[in-house]
Amino acid sequence: MSELFDAVDALVASRAQLPPAEERKRLRTAHGLTLDQVAAALQVRRATVSGWESSKKPTEPRGPEREAYARLLGQLAQLYPAPGAKAEPPAATPAPAAPTGTPAPTEAPTPLTGPEPGRRSPAATVGTRDRSVGPPDLPPAAPRPARTTGPSSTSRRPVTGKPAPAAVVASGTDPRFENGPLAVVDAGTDGRVLAYCPGGRVLDVPAKSLPALVDWTLKEAKLGGPRLSGPGKDADPLLVLTESALERYGLPTALTDEERLAGRIPEGHKVVRQLKRAEWKLTKRGFGPWARIYRPATGAERACVQLCIPSWQALDARHWGGADRLPPAELARVLGVYAARVMTPRGSTAVTGLELMTALHPPTRASEPGADGTRHSEHNPGSLGRDPVDCAPCEAPDGHPLLADLPRFHVRGPDEKLFEEAYDWARPLTDDECMRRHLVGIDVNMAFAAGANGLTVGLGAPTHVRAPAFDPKLPGSWLVDLSHVDLSRVKVGKDSWADLDAGLLPSPFTPKGERPEGPAWYATPTVAYAVELGYEVRPTEAYVRPENGRYLDTWYQRLRDAFLTTMADLGVGADLPPADFLAAMDGWEKRDPQLAIVVSAIKATVKGGLGKLRERPRGEGWRPGEPWRALSRPTWRPDIRAAVISRTRINLHRKIVKHAAFTGRYPVAVLSDCVVYAADGSSPLDVLPYRDGRPLPGGFKLGINPGLVKHEGTQSVLWGEGVRERFDAPDLNLARYIKDGTVTDADHGE
Repeated sequence: MSELFDAVDALVASRAQLPPAEERKRLRTAHGLTLDQVAAALQVRRATVSGWESSKKPTEPRGPEREAYARLLGQLAQLYPAPGAKAEPPAATPAPAAPTGTPAPTEAPTPLTGPEPGRRSPAATVGTRDRSVGPPDLPPAAPRPARTTGPSSTSRRPVTGKPAPAAVVASGTDPRFENGPLAVVDAGTDGRVLAYCPGGRVLDVPAKSLPALVDWTLKEAKLGGPRLSGPGKDADPLLVLTESALERYGLPTALTDEERLAGRIPEGHKVVRQLKRAEWKLTKRGFGPWARIYRPATGAERACVQLCIPSWQALDARHWGGADRLPPAELARVLGVYAARVMTPRGSTAVTGLELMTALHPPTRASEPGADGTRHSEHNPGSLGRDPVDCAPCEAPDGHPLLADLPRFHVRGPDEKLFEEAYDWARPLTDDECMRRHLVGIDVNMAFAAGANGLTVGLGAPTHVRAPAFDPKLPGSWLVDLSHVDLSRVKVGKDSWADLDAGLLPSPFTPKGERPEGPAWYATPTVAYAVELGYEVRPTEAYVRPENGRYLDTWYQRLRDAFLTTMADLGVGADLPPADFLAAMDGWEKRDPQLAIVVSAIKATVKGGLGKLRERPRGEGWRPGEPWRALSRPTWRPDIRAAVISRTRINLHRKIVKHAAFTGRYPVAVLSDCVVYAADGSSPLDVLPYRDGRPLPGGFKLGINPGLVKHEGTQSVLWGEGVRERFDAPDLNLARYIKDGTVTDADHGE
């Protein structure tokens, strides 16, 4: 009889009424799920799920996929009812889980709102840009949590007199982390210590000392986060200590100059001694702005708590704006959103960006059970492994041990050193450009993230090859002469060529835009572009990596989704028409300054994480030719960094060439991911060609998605010429200052 019931249930489910496409997408994004995760769980293609959510012509699932999809949407609708609908208790049966290796959201993002009017909340960081590596109303804030009964150590209470931050709480699938990934610990004048969690929960903290605080966090606070991939590890709880909490637990509220340079307080400090007596350990970096307190793991159990101390400059103002000055509840909101959408911070945004790569691709995994049923640790395919690998000599930065035999003052040229960096190029304006009124800057969104998407990179050590045949699918470094590539005639299509003014274009092969003069080392994407432009290449030498894969894909996808979700919360959605997009971007930072901080941190995570792949020695008493600490990491991979930068620069040049071939307009300055054009009007629409609302195929397109462009800023041509005349620099890079037009004497050493 049960089989008949199952058959009836399946028959009913196969004709289940599904919500509209827009509601399907809302439910998925509300739970922080990506298209890839849903596709993997339902065992269909990503494009299939995208079609089910299409606002134009949605497709409908069939067969068992429809049954599973209806089940998923039904449970998500219980967790995230539509505005105005009454929530019902969730079903007892859990939704289908993502398969092993699929990154799962650490938290379920919910509607986010700005701070209460009149509350102090700093705007996002503004100023000279760091170039290194009518919108809809926002939904209402989540209601304040009601007081609950329970032991005083974990009682939850609303913040008296303060607006509860928007809810960013655990999805409820793991009761170990029901209070979220982190808490901001603050001590009141009445002696009470409170822990502010994302989502408005506030816990009473009974701990009287720092060792007791660590114990409480691990045993009672229910803080932390689930792993991002099957073989990975759960995220350790993070405690953010305010100045009052530092005083309460016997720590200084600020570091001395000596301590700041050392990056830690002395080992003889009384609190460090307290931790040692309680048999807690610190990592090699000691007790600094990002301290990790742990005991050696026993089996699979970890005992580790991380501290973040904003007043010790843990939150770099260049990336976190004024987050360190936010009240505890608002700071918990900012860090909670970041933790939910990226990962729990593990240090600076750069450190977190690198740690995210490892969290998504752990170096090892458990093997299949042997004959006796036991498992062991084995290499996780697609990861960088547990052990570091040497780079190729051409990929090594100056001072690397591989170069220890070079003469002391030897300067390596392009035929000895791989130099793949972002653009910093500019030229004087032509007479025609001087007659135009404006200089319009456009900026590529998340350019380096887009450069990492779909990029095949080496996973293992390099193999040296003499006189190789170039293979555009093989990652590596190639010694080849590209000086013969002539930009005055380039291939812009399968069978079409374009005649261009090469003197008005930067070379795609050098960061300064200069034409190469002879053989030089290049990453695979750069050499492949020369072939794409229609020219023959003949490498004389190469270091290639036969073991390779798309290591950065899931890293890109998680950061992309974090960026797009947060920008959508700020009123800037994807796929907006050009004029609507420009309107939505106007003043986006001011709609919710706290979320603007999150956007800044996400961007910094991309650039910083890639930069960490070639981290240089810092304050370690290091001498050229000696190894430094970062070399011991399997994620010290300058070749991967070079490949991403190469592809990012080439992507930009390809669009510049398409634009020039179609419009006859050339850039006057390029800085990393920003391009400046002279135009008669002040809008990007006066620069970018659109026909019937459609952009130039293969060229620049306005939009918020990574790889698309936004308006960076507009200044007058007179401003540009005046700045260059002031500093007697006819080729001064105006892209550096196009955002707000501010140029100081300090920028030029005057």
